[in-house]
Amino acid sequence: MSSAVKILPYYTYEDYKQWEGRWELIEGIPYAMSPLPVPKHQRVGANLIAEFRQALKTCNNNCKVYQPLDYKVKEDTILQPDMLVVCGDIFKKFLDFTPSLVAEILSPSTALKDRHTKFEIYQSQGVPYFLIINCDAETVEIYDLQNGRYELVESSREAQFTFQFENCTILIRLSEIWD
Repeated sequence: MSSAVKILPYYTYEDYKQWEGRWELIEGIPYAMSPLPVPKHQRVGANLIAEFRQALKTCNNNCKVYQPLDYKVKEDTILQPDMLVVCGDIFKKFLDFTPSLVAEILSPSTALKDRHTKFEIYQSQGVPYFLIINCDAETVEIYDLQNGRYELVESSREAQFTFQFENCTILIRLSEIWD
């Protein structure tokens, strides 16, 4: 009795940058990022970005908020978090160093990947803060990296947390993103 050999495609950043549309690449496997998020997902994302952008304006540091951009973890892994806080200048067409915070807004088609695969990647890369936002339940899960592992520090609709970025401490009331 023979077993069939499973052959999977394997791609790298060089392949990825030739593709049209929105994609993520995880360990050489492509994942389509379409269709576009529904209006509530987009509104919550815009509100989230606005909250962080406004709070970071009070700081005198080099931290900025970004909408999805390519975060190149390694040659065969490129992610596009829904929101990032990056402390430092980006000199390439992609982010090639660890962001200070990533946020993923769950969609039915991406929830498992966000909660498991990307969770593990962000944790292994040492991303200090990871937010998982569930628009349907209107909850935010805040994970703080402690001793190399994410610890859930808050999970609620009214979540608020004090984030520390470089020489800046900001309090974010995540209940504001639902309006």
